[in-house]
Amino acid sequence: MRTISQVAKLTGISTRTLQYYDEIGLLKPSEITDSGYRLYNDDALQELQQILFFKELGFKLMEIKEILQRPDFDRIAAFKKQKELLLLKRNRTDRLIQLLERLEKGEQCMSFKEFDLTEYIEVLEDFKTSNVDDVVRHWGSVGNFDLFIRKIKDDEPEVAKLAIKHYGSVEKYTEAMKDNLEHFSEKMDKLLSDDAIKAGQQSHDLYAKLTADLSKDCSSEEIQDIVGEIVAFTQELATAPLGEEFWNATAHAYSSEFVKNITDTKYGAGASEYIVKAFECYVKTHFSQSS
Repeated sequence: MRTISQVAKLTGISTRTLQYYDEIGLLKPSEITDSGYRLYNDDALQELQQILFFKELGFKLMEIKEILQRPDFDRIAAFKKQKELLLLKRNRTDRLIQLLERLEKGEQCMSFKEFDLTEYIEVLEDFKTSNVDDVVRHWGSVGNFDLFIRKIKDDEPEVAKLAIKHYGSVEKYTEAMKDNLEHFSEKMDKLLSDDAIKAGQQSHDLYAKLTADLSKDCSSEEIQDIVGEIVAFTQELATAPLGEEFWNATAHAYSSEFVKNITDTKYGAGASEYIVKAFECYVKTHFSQSS
């Protein structure tokens, strides 16, 4: 057991802050002595560690309290998600440092105003507040949705580039997302229909086939035939012709940190980079020659 003063010295958190955590029910002491002194055991210190990680990621105290008190809270899973988000945050900081280094050298760098996703983030926050049932149903919990929003914030430049690539501007992208969220339930029900589930499984099987052996030459006939299957399958589902620009954008999407993490988790480390190269080769061979 450690006293509140010892915990403060160990963690660098003031005793008043620890008292406040107790008052709001965020971190209760393990025991209170007859004299009224707060004592903390190792379990309490581990919980405090979780709190500090969430704070570092920008979560509010009441949000942290809600997450920690959920019956299905998984401490190890939380550590994994926190690590992932901190890596994204570090990457974002590294990019800012690189930008500052360029500015120090007198380079002229573009304005970042066109990459501002503030309004889009606000749309997501409003959706979370107004559609808690849908959020829990499709994301598992409000906390998971918060992590989704935070990933977008930490990978904002890449998300904005994709938005501009597909929609022409962040503003148009935001308007499209507003419409999607306004009809979220009906669109999700459609996506979860038997036909959509079968199509999703078929798409997954094709990408699994493409990435089954990453040692194969992605420009080989075998691999390019699989890419051709994916292109044909996607075109069959589409309501309009999908040309070179669409597939260039698709390849670019797999380069973003956000999509890369999901893809490599699903198909194995290096899968995202492999898909990018395979699609770039396909586009160069099948589209560029005919244009």
